[in-house]
Amino acid sequence: MKGILGKKIGMTQVFTKEGKLIPVTVVSVEPNVVTQIKTVEKDGYDAIQLATETVREKVSNKPKMGHTNKANTTPKRFLREIRGVNTADYTLGQTVSVDIFSEGEMVDVSGVSKGKGFQGVIKRHNQSCGPMGHGSQYHRGVGSLGTMLPMHVLKGKKMPGHMGNVNRTIQNLEVVSIDKENNLILIKGNVPGPKQSLVIIRTAVKNPDAKKTPADLISYVEKVETLEEENQEEVVETIVEETKEETATETTEVLEETTTDAEETAAE
Repeated sequence: MKGILGKKIGMTQVFTKEGKLIPVTVVSVEPNVVTQIKTVEKDGYDAIQLATETVREKVSNKPKMGHTNKANTTPKRFLREIRGVNTADYTLGQTVSVDIFSEGEMVDVSGVSKGKGFQGVIKRHNQSCGPMGHGSQYHRGVGSLGTMLPMHVLKGKKMPGHMGNVNRTIQNLEVVSIDKENNLILIKGNVPGPKQSLVIIRTAVKNPDAKKTPADLISYVEKVETLEEENQEEVVETIVEETKEETATETTEVLEETTTDAEETAAE
């Protein structure tokens, strides 16, 4: 088991060389710092605590700064635990980056879903509405709240209420690409949460050893460089031609002036 904390940037799409479109979610991963290591002997379970997103000391407080100072790092905004890891592979203050995962690996992504406020049962629980005309007195209501015998609403009844803003995990998502230079991970499909929200990427629980063949994505770097080289050659050729034309024009003007002076001298 391994994991890392990141920030959801948004969704985009990439293409393979076979012409297949893959929708992906872009996750920005600032290098995580191991701020605490928990063991079975001391804490009852194995886990590491990761911290990310540096904040100013003015925003933090003394207990938080004292905790992060043990790992020789600056105050952080988010601290989360990753359980089930091999604690022997980590040291206090160690930096964990995007290269902890590889392309084609299967992961589980957790986050807080988008909050949608107070909603009715039709939107919140996908129930059906009643007839909208012909004298119907029931349109978007809850409907029956239970039988007559209990004389009260049973616990767990689907009712209107606050929708969203809960912890959710999507399992078995594929890591499509990893950009080490920009600290980005492209994950196939969508992940919970709005943009700029915290997400936790862990090894897939159901298939920890599963790995797919990495997709052969199209890269536009070579084509852009080629176009730039062609444009540079065209610009150079244009400059050379303009220089030749200007030189020829100046030479013609000098010859005309010389001829005119010679004729005036001969006339005198």
